[in-house]
Amino acid sequence: MKIVFSLFLVLITHISLFAQQDTKLVVGVVVDQMRYDYLTKFENHYSEDGFKRLQREGFEMKNFHFDYVPTYTGPGHTSIYTGTSPMNHGIIANNWYDKFEKTSVYCASDPSVNAVGIEPDNKAGKMSPQRMLTTSFADQNRLHTQFKGKTIGVSLKDRGAILPAGHTANAAYWFAGYDRGDFITSDYYMKDLPQWVKDFNTSGTAKSYLKEWNTLKDISTYIESGPDKNNYENGFKGKEEATFPYDLKKLAKDNGDYGIIRPTPFGNDLLLDFAKEAIKNEKLGQDEFTDVFTLSFSSPDYTGHNFGVNSKEIQDLYIRLDQSIAELLTFLDQEVGEGNYTLFLTADHGAVHVPQFLKDNKIPAGYFETGEMQSALEAHLRENLGLVDIVEEIQNQQIFLDDSKFETYTDFVSAQNEIKHFLLHYQNIDKVYTREMLEHSDFSGNPAELILRGFHQKRSGDVVYVLQNSYISYSRKGSTHGSGNNYDTQAPLLMFGNGIQQGKTYTRYHIPDIAPTISALLGIALPNGATGKVISEVLK
Repeated sequence: MKIVFSLFLVLITHISLFAQQDTKLVVGVVVDQMRYDYLTKFENHYSEDGFKRLQREGFEMKNFHFDYVPTYTGPGHTSIYTGTSPMNHGIIANNWYDKFEKTSVYCASDPSVNAVGIEPDNKAGKMSPQRMLTTSFADQNRLHTQFKGKTIGVSLKDRGAILPAGHTANAAYWFAGYDRGDFITSDYYMKDLPQWVKDFNTSGTAKSYLKEWNTLKDISTYIESGPDKNNYENGFKGKEEATFPYDLKKLAKDNGDYGIIRPTPFGNDLLLDFAKEAIKNEKLGQDEFTDVFTLSFSSPDYTGHNFGVNSKEIQDLYIRLDQSIAELLTFLDQEVGEGNYTLFLTADHGAVHVPQFLKDNKIPAGYFETGEMQSALEAHLRENLGLVDIVEEIQNQQIFLDDSKFETYTDFVSAQNEIKHFLLHYQNIDKVYTREMLEHSDFSGNPAELILRGFHQKRSGDVVYVLQNSYISYSRKGSTHGSGNNYDTQAPLLMFGNGIQQGKTYTRYHIPDIAPTISALLGIALPNGATGKVISEVLK
């Protein structure tokens, strides 16, 4: 009996030590524009080895949301990895009007650096995280390991690679597209591409995806999406109807050459090919120092914008993406070792149904013409108050005023209030907030909290307006995002692997909670601006 008990103790101790061993690699997967309901809507088509494996063996958050607006790619990726919102990390949109530079700036642009892997002065490569104001958990891991733990970020989009990887990344790589199917970087990270990247770029992998795109399964089984032929999709130039199949090789010349890969499932395949080479050649997860690998699938966003969230194209993309997730997990099991890595999968924002589709089905929705509103506003200010040229820019539903036009702060505030009053009477605008309100009011427990968390004092505009539900300033075809409504804020979160419990929860958590949770798992300091909380129920 004593022998049996001793063997039992040994077994329990072995299991305990296995469960508590350090994570060798953290893999952060962001699926650009993935609505939460894509997990359930298409589940009958998913295998047991992709999304369902993450759900079955990991932990699923079923009520997970962004807690700010605007819900765009730049802020989304940054908030996931920094553990805070735009009011702190400063990435308030993909592009925004800089009141000091008097021009629109891009979230990842950096004119002080040069491109690597393409012409040095090519704007596609003049990128870095220099506009991000706080650290990411990847930065904290680098500091914790005395920079011995590596960080590498990859994506088709530059911002999807750069912002998650943080300030101290060893590398970030993104897809150049157009006439060259190459992955590039900038000299913020390195002076020359590693040989393995050069080899990948000359391997013909990107070219191999310029082929026919047809549905993976019989299209008649795709009953979870709308008809293939409809009036809500953009499609490709050179093809009269947005219907399957698509001859990408034939259509490439009129659709950005290699760029045509982006709004197709093959963009995910290409990125996964590159990601596996990165993990293998950089030997991630192969020593005692935890590495971080950030992987952002951009093609779902391009496809959603092009075809809409209810399209056959989106359904086919997610059925194929499920296979890519399964392939990634199998690769990590073999390369890093099952139980040696921790992975999370989430999204940077959701997306709205095409408003015209909603209208055609008797759901309130529509389109908002920003230019018409600006003309009407400027005419009102000129004719009623004698104020001329005080509006410098309208961007991201924020109005930037030229404060040099006002003699006193009181005049500045009065102008904000006058604009607020005008906009509240303007058709299809639901709510309006002034800078004065956001800086001096308590919005705790109020829906305006989302506005406040997306408001950065130095970078944001002076008046913020909110459109009615399902109204967008966008093309009449395809889907978009950016609002604080549930279709844009709800995202999946699946956590899996070393240190993660099995289970699920309906408790509401938020995007900034991911980074503190990963930090707690790794035993490292929180990112320096983190405001999220540790999701303790997910950790062993």
